[in-house]
Amino acid sequence: MALEIVGSGFGRTGTMTTKDALGILGFGPTHHMVEILEDPSQIGLWKHHMAGRPVDWSAVFKGYRSQVDFPGAAVWQDLLTAFPDARVIHTERPEDAWWASFNKTIGKVFRLAETLPLPDPIMDVTVSFRDGLIGPLLGDYRDRETAIAAYRANNARVRKVVPPDRLLVFDVAQGWKPLCAFLDVPVPDTHLSAP
Repeated sequence: MALEIVGSGFGRTGTMTTKDALGILGFGPTHHMVEILEDPSQIGLWKHHMAGRPVDWSAVFKGYRSQVDFPGAAVWQDLLTAFPDARVIHTERPEDAWWASFNKTIGKVFRLAETLPLPDPIMDVTVSFRDGLIGPLLGDYRDRETAIAAYRANNARVRKVVPPDRLLVFDVAQGWKPLCAFLDVPVPDTHLSAP
């Protein structure tokens, strides 16, 4: 099974809501950071990438129809090469709201990782992504201006690289309509819960 949807939006941009929505719309299972936290054995495949070794992205995303959130969002350009027919959903939210959410959650865990009572596999996932993938993508993830600059740069790069007919820039606060129109599916009779 090849990925049909690649998520290029950073974590804390409504990716969990988007994951849930894709499941409701029939585009699941959707890979998200929670899958790695629930199955830390996946980190080995990501360590190959972080070490600069070739990665079989079909193996990394075996069994998934879509992907949103980190770590996949950190390698969205590689995924577009590996899955050339995939459409891109780029989740965004206002940058100040993104920073506030990121800094209180992912950033906080990254800053405090070594002091937290995390099980060894979760510590390995956290430190590996902090030091080898997400941290380098953001630069100094502890600094608001540096992190927001990386966020802006990613948003701009997605718009520049992805053909408009394959791209949905999506704020979950918009609700179902743009997502369903992009995926050419009916709007479900349920509420899309934003974070």
